[in-house]
Amino acid sequence: MLSKDFRIARVQKTLRWFEEDIPLLNMRVKDLSAERQESARRFAAALISQTRAELEKLLQQQPDDNHHPGQAPCEPAD
Repeated sequence: MLSKDFRIARVQKTLRWFEEDIPLLNMRVKDLSAERQESARRFAAALISQTRAELEKLLQQQPDDNHHPGQAPCEPAD
């Protein structure tokens, strides 16, 4: 079982990856129809929203004495 700090760090890393990929997504879908472009963007937005919700859930499960809002856990190794 993964430690909570590791899981939080992993979800934070995934969220950053999704958010940083938006400009690249726009380049990848530019040749698609407007409807398909919008569908891809909605899907990406839904993934980001779900990932944020998962991060919030994990952060709320942290005991108050272990969680410091300004202090992120160490990045997990890939």
